[in-house]
Amino acid sequence: MSRIIFLHGASSSGKSTLASEIRRQAITPFVHLSLDHFRDSGAIRPETYPDWPHVRPQIFEALHRSFAAFADAGCDLIIEHILDTEGWHDALQTMLAAHDVVFVGLHTPDVVLRQRETARGDRKPGSAVADAGHIHSGLTYDLELDGTASVATTAERILRHLATPERPRSAFFQSREQVG
Repeated sequence: MSRIIFLHGASSSGKSTLASEIRRQAITPFVHLSLDHFRDSGAIRPETYPDWPHVRPQIFEALHRSFAAFADAGCDLIIEHILDTEGWHDALQTMLAAHDVVFVGLHTPDVVLRQRETARGDRKPGSAVADAGHIHSGLTYDLELDGTASVATTAERILRHLATPERPRSAFFQSREQVG
């Protein structure tokens, strides 16, 4: 059974920075996966697809399967992702069911999202705030954290939670209907 830290938050909420700090503090290694890694390496270049909306579901299906493949192979993971499409959460619940997941909701104020998005310069303006307005709806997390808090303290809190013996099954495996 692999350990999975699933970071869920809007674009520019601080997921990548937090993932890097978790890896820095962790005693054992974690593989860090996200669509951004594939895109930023050039492995996936959405702009080269003439009909990206048609291809997008296939790309994300492959991404989700890669998460499961790494976990099934015994790798501990940090997944950073935005569950913004119907069916993704259900599919990932099935794919990751055999693993120890800590589901982290990362909440960042809109003003900070706008500042970070502008500083990055690689996102459609307003997309982070748009994400934040709906992606957390109906979800329950194992931990809900502030994306403006000390990244070192936040990473430490997640790792402490992960190390807690006999935790209840992750809230990740609850359906949105169960929480509603």
